[in-house]
Amino acid sequence: MPHAIRIHSPGGPEVLKWEEVEVGDPGPGQVRLRQSAAGLNFIDVYHRTGLYPQPLPFTPGVEGAGTVESVGEGVNDLKPGDRVAYAGPVGGYAEQRLIDAERLVKLPDDIGFEQAAAMMLQGMTARMLLRAVYSVQEGDTILVHAAAGGVGLILCQWANALGATVIGTVSTEEKAELARAHGCHHPILYTKQDFAAEVDKLTGGAKLPVVYDSVGKATFEKSLDCLRPRGLMVSFGNSSGPVEPISPIMLSRKGSLFLTRPTLFNYIATRRELDQSAGELFDAVRSGKVRIEVKQRFPLAEAADAHRALEARQTTGSTILAV
Repeated sequence: MPHAIRIHSPGGPEVLKWEEVEVGDPGPGQVRLRQSAAGLNFIDVYHRTGLYPQPLPFTPGVEGAGTVESVGEGVNDLKPGDRVAYAGPVGGYAEQRLIDAERLVKLPDDIGFEQAAAMMLQGMTARMLLRAVYSVQEGDTILVHAAAGGVGLILCQWANALGATVIGTVSTEEKAELARAHGCHHPILYTKQDFAAEVDKLTGGAKLPVVYDSVGKATFEKSLDCLRPRGLMVSFGNSSGPVEPISPIMLSRKGSLFLTRPTLFNYIATRRELDQSAGELFDAVRSGKVRIEVKQRFPLAEAADAHRALEARQTTGSTILAV
């Protein structure tokens, strides 16, 4: 029987259990997928801890790639042997899984399974942030928190290719060098420098049109201070903990700011949106504008160790769980 990681109760990495699972035949509109790799993302931690509750028990993981084994009734665009990838829904930490065919995209021949598993959620998130949530233009200066992380490295490269100046926050000199090598013009060591003061210096007091913040509680309020009047605060994660509630009057006092909390799945809800998002990501990667680099690999059965490394900020770039 195939195996999967299962969670029976919320908690720490120790609740990730490697178990045999029954994977039946695909139902109408479904595909049975043999996975080659799954992506590791902070949303997996939120699901594991119960911050984003899931019906129990469940298999975590929202990003993966593999080969179609069989298709259910009504599936006409996919066939056994097709190479595919996806971002959502949960169920990715598995050797085999059932998934709706509508959530799968075919992989170009020159994109491998590991690369695809490392880029679908993170890459389409970057595309959403740069092209849909706020349309970054040539000449813009932007701030990217966690610039050496999975989404961060993609954001830096893609924004740089669009002609933006990228300021990024990182925790170490090594991560600063990594971010710089991927299009971040001004890495800031937030462990040693006040990033809001540095942004003020770098922009000559003009500040920024947009801030991309996946860190959450630790960076949120100072990020607001980096924005120019009518600037946009994009809070899309909370690796340091959830942002405390704020009064809307704070946004007014800081310059009539805008605040959004986007989720990728609302931006790829329709087939047209999914195809457009994945297509733009594939084009960016195949053109060389964005490099997807797998920096860490863990066996799927050792997903708990991968979660520990992620939460300890010991990872950079993309991490995959090899099946």
